[in-house]
Amino acid sequence: MSASSDDGFPTRHAEIALIADAVERGVPTLAVCLGAQLLAAAAGAAVYPGPDGPEIAWAPVELSDAARSDALFAGLPPVLDVLHWHGDTFDLPTGAVRLAAGRRYQNQAFRIGARAWGIQFHLEVDAGAVDTFIASFGDEARQAAGGPEALRSPGALANLATIQAPLLDRFARLVTAPN
Repeated sequence: MSASSDDGFPTRHAEIALIADAVERGVPTLAVCLGAQLLAAAAGAAVYPGPDGPEIAWAPVELSDAARSDALFAGLPPVLDVLHWHGDTFDLPTGAVRLAAGRRYQNQAFRIGARAWGIQFHLEVDAGAVDTFIASFGDEARQAAGGPEALRSPGALANLATIQAPLLDRFARLVTAPN
């Protein structure tokens, strides 16, 4: 699926409209990978195939200065080693704040307003999710440096777990907090 095409994605327009409505109403929104691309599109930014090809690997992203005071990213290490598994990228929407950048693709995490975040990388994964990705997208997994086994890296997964809980707990508190 691509946030820029209806091909195989008959609900794309409805999902973009739903996300745009959530942002407009201030509903806490956490959009991951395709979701980040849909959030960018909902905010009027272009989404397109990454000119450097698919990014499928564990690789670092560097947090921006703005991330230091962000409701989700504050207090996290300045560099996060995360799982990338995407072929598309996007322009940063007008008014958005970049929170993380990667070497291959600059727009890795951003915030629109005070309550909507787009995260291009996969912060949500655990070993089971990585195995599911590999089983579902084996051809893509074989393109990764080191192949599927590199994607199953226990060390990378353990490192990711140390940043998952704080960020996801913060988001859960935003969702459950009274307005």
